[in-house]
This record gives sequence, C-alpha cells and structure tokens, in this order.
Amino acid sequence: MSERRETTHLRIGELARRAGVNPRTIRFYEAIGLLPEPARLPNGYRVYDERDLERLRFIRRAQALGLTLEAIRDILALHDTGSRPCCRVRELAEQRLAEIDRQISELQRLRSELAALIGRASQVPQRETEVSVCPAIEIAGPERDPTTARDLIASRARR
Repeated sequence: MSERRETTHLRIGELARRAGVNPRTIRFYEAIGLLPEPARLPNGYRVYDERDLERLRFIRRAQALGLTLEAIRDILALHDTGSRPCCRVRELAEQRLAEIDRQISELQRLRSELAALIGRASQVPQRETEVSVCPAIEIAGPERDPTTARDLIASRARR
C-alpha cells in the first residue's frame, strides 16, 4: 500500500511562522536557490507545501550547526539531483569541527592573556604618565619582550 502525502497549501506568512523565520528570509532563500520557486495563486500569492517547510527546517538546522548558506546549497543540490549528500555533509562537519577547535585554541590563548593582564594590572602603579596610557596593556601581547615588560613595571613602580 503506497503512502499518499496530503498537500497542505501554506502562504508565505504561515510558512514563516511555522518555520520560525521572517517572510523576507524565505524570499531571500528563494533568490539564492535554497528554496525552489513556489507555485502561485491566481492573485500572485506564493503557496508552499509541507516539503518546503521541511526544507526550510533543514536549512535552519544546518545553519545552527555552523554550515554556510553556500555549503547548504551544495548539500541541497546533491539531494535534488538524487544523490545522497551524507558524505559531503560529513566532510563539511569535519571542516567545521576543525574550525571550532582552532577558535577554541585562540579563545584559550586570549583567556590566558587576559588573566595575565588582570594580574599585571594590579601590580602597575595607578598614576598615568604623558607617554603611557596603561602599562598593563602596553606590555601585553605575543610580541612583547618579557624582560622589557618586567623592567617597565619595575621602573614605573619606582616613580
């Protein structure tokens, strides 16, 4: 027994509401090829069905995972031509995971620098000079010479 799919006609506002997006987002997705051109009523209104809603939900889930619209378009194009896009999805997920790992490393490095800045800031004299805005920041960063930084803090403390 074959399963018959009931077609529900949705106008753009209802589709947007059910998918949790703005109608402009739907129009944009149509313009860039993520959603197919919808059928139109005699009055020109766009009409969508449940497949469009599911496709829109797929797009949103893929975006939430950090996939770009271009990558999502590639995945959908594979699907639309009858190919199974799961291998491509895996490739993209591996790339995204590597990117996230790089971002985490960078954030951990930044966190260490900020923690060091907080420690230095409590040791730096509070008075400002004509040539210095904030010594704790001026001596921070990966390019700084640690010896020069210690000397700068020590010389400012003597003033």
